[in-house]
Amino acid sequence: MQNVPITIAYGDGIGPEIMRATLRVLEAAGARIAPEVIEIGEAVYARGQSSGIEASSWESLRRTKVFLKSPITTPQGGGFKSLNVTVRKTLGLYANVRPSVSYDPYVATKHPGVDVVVVRENEEDLYAGIEHRQSDEVYQCLKLVSRPGCEKIIRYAFEYARANGRKRVTCMTKDNIMKLTDGLFHQVFNEIAPEYPDIASDHMIIDIGAARLATRPEAFDVIVTLNLYGDIISDIAAEVTGSVGLGGSANIGDQCAMFEAVHGSAPDISGQGIANPSGLLLAAVAMLVHIGQGDVAEKIHNAWLATLEDGVHTGDIYHEKVSEVKVGAEAFTQAVIDRLGRTPQRFAPVAYAGGSPIAVAGRVSTLHPSKKELTGVDVFLHWRGRPEVLGPQLHALDGDGLSLTMVTNRGVKVYPEGLPETFCTDHWRCRYQAAKGHTVTLSQVLSLLMRVGNAGFDFVKTEHLYTFDGQSGFSLGQGQ
Repeated sequence: MQNVPITIAYGDGIGPEIMRATLRVLEAAGARIAPEVIEIGEAVYARGQSSGIEASSWESLRRTKVFLKSPITTPQGGGFKSLNVTVRKTLGLYANVRPSVSYDPYVATKHPGVDVVVVRENEEDLYAGIEHRQSDEVYQCLKLVSRPGCEKIIRYAFEYARANGRKRVTCMTKDNIMKLTDGLFHQVFNEIAPEYPDIASDHMIIDIGAARLATRPEAFDVIVTLNLYGDIISDIAAEVTGSVGLGGSANIGDQCAMFEAVHGSAPDISGQGIANPSGLLLAAVAMLVHIGQGDVAEKIHNAWLATLEDGVHTGDIYHEKVSEVKVGAEAFTQAVIDRLGRTPQRFAPVAYAGGSPIAVAGRVSTLHPSKKELTGVDVFLHWRGRPEVLGPQLHALDGDGLSLTMVTNRGVKVYPEGLPETFCTDHWRCRYQAAKGHTVTLSQVLSLLMRVGNAGFDFVKTEHLYTFDGQSGFSLGQGQ
């Protein structure tokens, strides 16, 4: 078989040593790959490239479509972008897949028997990174959630479960509060789940779901959730199983994929030869499955499990009660190579049956355009004072079919009929709406804004209030 081109980056800190270890194992196991090396991270940042990656590297990634990446160090301070986020979003890597497994008794954990996979949406949510300072006291971050984004990640989670013999997919959201954004994610989950009758499904509010994951992780199988929640709970899952250092991560898109260790570059132990290459090695196992070399992936994964069973452990997981010998990265790597072809005795052997990419491209529903009608506008003000003073002044600006219906502060209604105990900042949302059953035009909104500006108010943002096929496309905003 022809070797598959892949792009690799040695990264920073312990990155080069764990990448060398991983490539040694892949070569010894007969992986059919043709690596292309690119430089990313600290050295590129130092050359003045704020993203940490240069144009020639993008060319390699777009050509090979497979990226095995060691950890990098992002400089602290403003002006430097997270390379991980940049690569994920630029290449459309919408699915972040993070397995967490307990390797009891060889890796210390209070929760033996855990085998959970977090499938995290990777491009949207608050990680869009769209932020603004709007007043002296208030900053905002926009949470963006799209129906295509929800459909792709949820369908991927079910396809992953089916391809890997999983029995249940649990959706986690906070749609009791964020009824439109998280509500959309939950709604799409409910629409797609019936297409997979062989897989059980359920939903949990994210706060109790995270608590249950921390105390009863063995109750979960596959979890699908939004970007921020997935980032947090995947770390919880890795922590409760015993070691973040053993975690591998896959970032999957319709055309490209990136595979990396969950942990960072650990510069404090760089060059000492004590790093554990397991996280990157298990990421490489997922990569081999993705490119259709499940036979090699199976051989490596089983050899790695056998190494754990034999008590050959790096310092991060060494424990005198269960470990036979403490080794560095090089000796651990050789121990895995020596066990290629063996299967574990205590752990269940893995089987990848050839392996193939999970594809959901082209399976996003086409929505018919809704009847979209403008019914009002939220005008956000930078203003200091009390709501009972602000409200009458804003009422005086009513006209041309638009009337003030309420004022909120940080999402809580403070006028009319607000409570004096409510703390208010200098950032106000002032809702103007047409009479029920009526629509307004953009010229009416512009006229209102002229009146607001001429009255001496500093409006810092507006949001139009639309209905879609008669259904409200905006929240009431009274908070909880």
